[in-house]
Amino acid sequence: MERFVRRGDVRDLTPCAAHQALTTGYAWGMADPDPAPVLLYDGICGFCNTAVQTILRLDPQGTLTFAALDSPFAKAVIERHPELAEVDSVVFVDQPGLAGERVSVRSAALLRVADYLGGPWRVFSAAAVIPSPVRDRVYDGFAKIRYRVFGVKDSCPIPSPEVRARFIDV
Repeated sequence: MERFVRRGDVRDLTPCAAHQALTTGYAWGMADPDPAPVLLYDGICGFCNTAVQTILRLDPQGTLTFAALDSPFAKAVIERHPELAEVDSVVFVDQPGLAGERVSVRSAALLRVADYLGGPWRVFSAAAVIPSPVRDRVYDGFAKIRYRVFGVKDSCPIPSPEVRARFIDV
């Protein structure tokens, strides 16, 4: 585990991590007693970007953070979880960077998002009774057509200043 980075102690950090350390008191990837969950998403997918914007609007706690699948943060998560090496899917990361870090992929990640959002979104948690291979087959079918239906961005869009601090490695 890396050491805690305090405000002003930003030597050897990437510009984004330095900004995080200066504005929040710590940098992503550094030790944090209770890190917020992170949603890894396809940064060039039109549907995925719309979904992230919707989650930002609906997030009751305002703590869920986001990182594109091709970001340095996501690459570090994938390095810690080799089973994610070929994943081109949404990934929900609980306890990022800690010994208890857990990842949920594909339909399981969507169920984690619904649970995190709470309220009426928890109704989607009922889909957990459907066997994961069946849920994932539906997820994969949608994933195959997402670029054709919702388009592809040339690059991961830069979030607005109001929510930029909730994005890692922007």
